[in-house]
Amino acid sequence: MKKKFIIGTIVLLSVFLLGGISFYMLGKITAPSRTHLPFTPRVPSQIIETSKAFSEIVSSVSPAVVNISTTKVVKRDAPPFLEDPFFDFFNPFREFGLPKKWKEQSLGSGVIVSADGYIVTNNHVVEQADEIRVILFDKRSFRGKVVGADPKTDIAIVKIDAKALPTAQWGDSDKLQVGEFVLTIGNPFGLSHTVTMGIISAVGRANVGIADYEDFIQTDAAINPGNSGGPLVNIKGELIGINTAIFSKSGGYQGIGFAVPSNMVRLVMDQLVKQGKVTRGWLGVTIQELTPEISQKFGLKNSKGALVGDIAKGSPAEKAGMMRGDIILKFNGKEVKDVGSLRNMVAQSKVGTQVSIKILRGGREYNLNALIVELPKEIAGAMPEPSPEEAQREALAGLTVMELTREIARQLGLSRDERGVVVVRVEPGSAAEESGLKKGDVVQEIDKKRVTNLDDFNRIASTIRPNETVLLFINRGGRKFYIALKSS
Repeated sequence: MKKKFIIGTIVLLSVFLLGGISFYMLGKITAPSRTHLPFTPRVPSQIIETSKAFSEIVSSVSPAVVNISTTKVVKRDAPPFLEDPFFDFFNPFREFGLPKKWKEQSLGSGVIVSADGYIVTNNHVVEQADEIRVILFDKRSFRGKVVGADPKTDIAIVKIDAKALPTAQWGDSDKLQVGEFVLTIGNPFGLSHTVTMGIISAVGRANVGIADYEDFIQTDAAINPGNSGGPLVNIKGELIGINTAIFSKSGGYQGIGFAVPSNMVRLVMDQLVKQGKVTRGWLGVTIQELTPEISQKFGLKNSKGALVGDIAKGSPAEKAGMMRGDIILKFNGKEVKDVGSLRNMVAQSKVGTQVSIKILRGGREYNLNALIVELPKEIAGAMPEPSPEEAQREALAGLTVMELTREIARQLGLSRDERGVVVVRVEPGSAAEESGLKKGDVVQEIDKKRVTNLDDFNRIASTIRPNETVLLFINRGGRKFYIALKSS
């Protein structure tokens, strides 16, 4: 009996064991395979909202951005007699592969700023174009006409015959801060409505060499060929600048782009649309930057402001009582940071308005009032080089001068009444060369002491102590300014 119980127990356990194994194997075969779910990061709501905000900006601005393609016919110059068919008879293959004229095409961008078809772009985009084609966001194509252009700021206004167009809203470029997010939209390399993002790297960039009047916004938002004329917008979707140029050694984006600020663009556009030209204000002063050396000679603690180098006769500045050597600190209540800022403020002043000017003279501040007049037509000419028989003796290290005669003054394009000494040689590598002195410059003052002839120059120069910085007043082809020079 006991033996039967043991055998029954073993059989029962075997059945349970085999059943468990069978159930396990059947489950492995019939059960669906399990897969690992992908990891879903937790994205902060602020980032999601920021992403949506940028997308909304692009959606609102893009319809106002246009592609501009231009075509111009380029003619190859040839002697008049070669155009005679008679010569074709003798040399019918003389111009094989060299057509007399051909078409050149270029691409750019623009932004619609009025519902009736006014578009802002760069002057260099449409300059000398025979045909302008404007393609809208919805792919409609229009023939464009240049209403007006201003090469001095590189801004042009194009008009198309259309109504109820989407427009970009103007922003106030004077309120921009370095570090703000910005977007650019344009047509780089023909890639329609490309959007790039960056920040404002700097404001008030001048002396870039792109235009005569520069007050550029610098940005690291990618700008490439074809972006010219397109909008630079802030995070509100407002137009704060017109993309104009890039700084690049390769021809492509390298992190430095420039845009004309919107406030300057609006002033230029208003005048081009209403008058067909841009009228600029004129004060009648020659100004220059305050270098640390010049600031020290004038007893200044910093280099803010603009130094008056010369004043035109009968100009608003002369009538207001301004004098050479004055330092302009404020113009119409606005701080003058440098020469570029003052030049732009004067140019943008309305003709016929009275402006207040704060100057520094002899350590004291004065307030002057001047009446802005229209900038007269510029008259410029090449400065001829002097050709003296022999130079006089060297008075300052690296600088050789001789007395300014009436004949030399005539060669230099100066008035016969001008006095001073003319530079006939600047030694390479000398302090004189490093200071910017050039052959043909006329020295008329040393440390604010008048130099009328060579005797004056030598007498004053003999009193200069070694390693002393002296202030020279220079006349270069009629343009007068100061130069700081360190003596030997």
